[in-house]
Amino acid sequence: MKKEISIRIKQRFVNKFKNGYPLILKEAIINTNDLEREGVIVKLVDEKNKFIARGYYGKQNKGYGWILSRKENTKIDESFFEKKIISALNKRASFYNNPETTAFRVFNGEGDGIGGLTIDYYDGYYLINWYSKGIYKFRDYVINLLKRVVGFKGIYQKKRFDTQGKYIEEDGFILGERGQFPIIVKENGVNFAVYLNEGAMVGVFLDQRDVRRTIRDKYSKGKTVLNTFSYTGAFSVFAALGGARRTTSVDLANRSLSKTIEQFSINGIDYQAHDIIVEDVFNYFKYAVKKNLKFDMVILDPPSFAKSRNYRFSVAKDYKNLLKEAIAITENNGVIIASTNCSSFGMKKFKGFIDTAFKERHSRYKFLEEFSLPPDFRTIKEFEEGNYLKVVFIKKIK
Repeated sequence: MKKEISIRIKQRFVNKFKNGYPLILKEAIINTNDLEREGVIVKLVDEKNKFIARGYYGKQNKGYGWILSRKENTKIDESFFEKKIISALNKRASFYNNPETTAFRVFNGEGDGIGGLTIDYYDGYYLINWYSKGIYKFRDYVINLLKRVVGFKGIYQKKRFDTQGKYIEEDGFILGERGQFPIIVKENGVNFAVYLNEGAMVGVFLDQRDVRRTIRDKYSKGKTVLNTFSYTGAFSVFAALGGARRTTSVDLANRSLSKTIEQFSINGIDYQAHDIIVEDVFNYFKYAVKKNLKFDMVILDPPSFAKSRNYRFSVAKDYKNLLKEAIAITENNGVIIASTNCSSFGMKKFKGFIDTAFKERHSRYKFLEEFSLPPDFRTIKEFEEGNYLKVVFIKKIK
C-alpha cells in the first residue's frame, strides 16, 4: 500500500464528505501545506482526529483529489482498483454484446468509484484518460488489470494534465498493437472515424449517443438542419441518414472541414450535397439573418468556453443570447436542440435560460423531450456536477 498522510477537514465540510460527496475540495482542508506529492493516499479526519474517509491527493481543476472509501479498514491498493474496474466492466456487459455500437465508456470516474479516471472502448482499443498527476501514479494498477482481464487490440492513454492543467500532447500508445487510424467504430449502426493518437479529442463525443439516434429516428426526415459548433459533423451525419433534405455544419476550426467530409464519406453520404462551413458561429448567425435563411432544425452544442477573434463565449453567461440568435433563424414549428456539458448548473437553470430567451424574442415554445448522460456514463446522486449533460428538444411554436 502506498504511503498515507492525514488531512484535517474543516468542521463545516465534514457532513458533506460523510454523506457521499466525493471531490476533496481545497477550501475544506486545514493543513494543505502537508500535501506535497500527488498520488499519496490521504486519510480525511475531522478536527478531533476522527476518521471521515480515505482517498488520494491529485490536483485538477475541480479540486485536490477524490474520496475512494468511507470505510476505515479499506486499503487503497491494487485489489481495490481491481474490484472497482471489474465491477464497472460487468455493468457494461450488454454494450460489449451489441454489434451495432462498438464505442462506449467502460469506466466513468467517480460514478464507478474512482474520480479522476475514465476508460473508453473503441472496437477493441481501450483509451484511458488520467485527469491529474495524482491518479496517474496508480497507472500500473489500471494497466496491469486490463492486461489480465480484458481482450484488446491495443491500449492508449491521454494525460489531461500539465502545469496549466491542460492536455499533454503525445502519441499515447501504451501496449498491444498500434491502431491504423482512423479506427472505424459503430454507433447505432452508423460509422465514426476516431483517432486515439491525435490531440485531446478523438472525433466523437460518446455521451451524445442517445441524442444523435433520436435526431436520426424522429426529427430529420425532409428537414433542413443547421448544426452549429459542429466539430466533426456527427449530428449532421445522423440527420442526413435520417433523411434530412440538407444539413449545414458550422465550426470555426479549420480541421472541421476535412473531419466532417470524412465522417460523411465513411457512411456513404455525398458530402457535396451538404454545406460544411468553416466560420465563427456568431458571424454565421448574422449572415443567416441578413440572407433571411431559416432552418427546420437548429442544433446548439457549444463548448462551455470558447474564444474567437471577436467573441468570448461562456455557457453560464451567454447561452441565453446564443438561443435568441437560433430562435431568429428557426422556422415556426421547427425544432431547436439545446445542449450543454457545463457542470456548473443543472437542468432547471438551463430551462430557465431557454424560457427567458423565448420570452425576450416574443416567441412561444414547447418542450418535446430531454436527455442527460447515457447509462454507460454512470453517475452518483451525491455528485450532481458529474451528471453534466443537459439536452432539450424544443419546438418553436411561433
